Amino acid sequence: MELLLIIVLATLLSCASKRSEIGIYIDDAGPEVEFAKAEIRKVLLGKDLQLVDADANNANLIVQHSRTEDLKTEGFAIRREGKRIILEALDDAGIMYGLLEIGEQVAISKWEDIQEIKQNPYMEMRGTKFNIPLDARSPSYTDASDVAQVNMKEMWNYDFWTAYIDQLARYRYNFISCWSLHPFASLVKVPEYPDIALDDVHRSTVDWDEYYALQATGLDAPEIVDQYEIIQEIGIDEKIEFWKKVMAYGKRRNVDFYFVTWNIFVNGTDGKYGITIDADNEVTRDYFRRSIYQLFDTYPDLAGIGLTTGENMHGISFEQKEDWAFDTYGRAMVEVAQDMPDRNFTFIHRQHQADPKYIAEKFAPLSEQENIEFIYSFKYAKAHVFSATRQPYHEDFVKNIGSLKTIWTLRNDDAYYFRWGAPSFVREFIQNIPHAVSRGMYYGSDQWIWGREFTTKEAQEPRQLEIVKHWYHWLMWGRLSYDPQITDERFQQILQVKFPHTDASTLYQAWHEASMIYPVTTGFHWGRVDFMWYIEGCRSRPKIAGNESGFHDVNTFIDFPVHDKAGNQSIPDLVEMKATGGTTELSTPLNVAQALHQHADNALTHLANIPGTEDQELKATLHDIKTIAHMGKYYAHKIAGSTYVALYRKSRDQTDQEKAVVELTMALEAWKQYVGLAMEQNINPIWTNRVGIVDWQKTTQLVEEDIALAKME
Repeated sequence: MELLLIIVLATLLSCASKRSEIGIYIDDAGPEVEFAKAEIRKVLLGKDLQLVDADANNANLIVQHSRTEDLKTEGFAIRREGKRIILEALDDAGIMYGLLEIGEQVAISKWEDIQEIKQNPYMEMRGTKFNIPLDARSPSYTDASDVAQVNMKEMWNYDFWTAYIDQLARYRYNFISCWSLHPFASLVKVPEYPDIALDDVHRSTVDWDEYYALQATGLDAPEIVDQYEIIQEIGIDEKIEFWKKVMAYGKRRNVDFYFVTWNIFVNGTDGKYGITIDADNEVTRDYFRRSIYQLFDTYPDLAGIGLTTGENMHGISFEQKEDWAFDTYGRAMVEVAQDMPDRNFTFIHRQHQADPKYIAEKFAPLSEQENIEFIYSFKYAKAHVFSATRQPYHEDFVKNIGSLKTIWTLRNDDAYYFRWGAPSFVREFIQNIPHAVSRGMYYGSDQWIWGREFTTKEAQEPRQLEIVKHWYHWLMWGRLSYDPQITDERFQQILQVKFPHTDASTLYQAWHEASMIYPVTTGFHWGRVDFMWYIEGCRSRPKIAGNESGFHDVNTFIDFPVHDKAGNQSIPDLVEMKATGGTTELSTPLNVAQALHQHADNALTHLANIPGTEDQELKATLHDIKTIAHMGKYYAHKIAGSTYVALYRKSRDQTDQEKAVVELTMALEAWKQYVGLAMEQNINPIWTNRVGIVDWQKTTQLVEEDIALAKME
């Protein structure tokens, strides 16, 4: 046995020694560079190459910091000098991204085929919007949901954050925005208010209602916060050390942290010291100022803070809201900047129920501080980026912000369950954002927490991070925000590396066609905010749907508007046009239905050309594509059926009614196929904070009632 082990070891050493060596010289290697170096080493090993340190004269790859006019912060240049590769960048972040690019090129092809390239970040700030469920006493907007309750413990798991941050670095994101109603009690000790700081992590054990207030008021109700389990025993000092460690790790991957709040919320203060939500309460104002100051004093790696006015500031004017915001957040930040002159800070003011000109004047003292960057945040596509590649909502805002810049809130409140992937849509979307006033973007949801996934049946433990399960989706928003010139061919190559035993071109086309079902549907059936429309469940809040269930039935599909920039005609406008003999250059509802059929059929055709696989991730991806395709067939028939119902109501032509019944009957069959496929690998029902309980099987009965509705007209 000993002899056998010696022979095996000798064989392994012999194989290792036969690997060709790639010598690397780095003039100065910080943590970001070491991370990327480890990444490229793994790629090279897969190509039977060994990365070794070398001096500058003998290295195959020379990595150096260089100040050149055409390189910006986080940018890099790769060039060839004979057989040697030279990577240059201004900073460690640029070196990291350049090494990741080299690694990707080698993974796609081979070392000898590395291409020269120069990249500078298109959007300087590329972040994630993360509604963070810290504690029942420090909730986010999303806490009244399964996804928040499941992920609360993960927020205090260091391994979660390191994996999350590493993945963001690979995707070229450079910040995380943590959104909370009132995070301070779980993050800092305020000397003047010592009894506020919270020990341990509480999760409510209340028998939750299905719906809570849309503006998240009431999450501090006694029945919620007083019934709890302790899911982690941890004192406030340990909490502080935890978040210091997490933020420091982010720095080592060029990923900054921000906290963004809604106002006025005082969750976790429990009425102590006379703190209330009253805007005129001087104790509350003082408490906020001191909490904000303490946040920056406690966390040396915290990059900035953001705020929203108006969510819970009832009964006061716009000017009074901004006066309160400046007197608390504004004054605190000026003091922070003056007391910490060696640090730079970013202050984010959401343009939400607010006038940018007045805000700029009110917060001028912040802009006057050399170490504060004051920027706006604007909800660019409301809650649905998957609606149209052009958006109408920012036009007046852009005219009124003067010399200031903004980051754009890009909301995906559409694709939670299923893996989405259409790079050409994302590229066009990003390129249509007004670049001159842009500082960057953050991408995320208000109805979902992109923490650790919980919906997959028979998942291995620990479960995947959401941004790993949805790797392609998150990669394309990050990478295309950094460089929107990345080609479709490169994305196909990335897929080929990920799934080496399949035809990446066919997979790319199938995935693209299925994914376009989301914007084509929502661009026609436009519920602009999250509680108005969730495509994977065909529902909203009941009041929006005009019924008790929240299901979007035929009547809802007739009544809902179209997105202004999607190029579609609404059903009522079609009915009127038919009655008056008019014409249109817009896509009619029946055109939209046909487009959905085409996307779904194309996806299914491409899927049929992909052989079966034992790769579990590829198998799950193909299943998602098929599931989305059948969802698309449902909406195609639903839109057509709703259109014929509306036409029949106007014309009383029996043919229209017959067509409606046929289409809605086929819609039912498509829905059943969709649900059957979705249930094969997903847990359902789930409880969400914006549209309540999403129950696919229960919804089937409501889908069937559409047929009865058409017959009864």
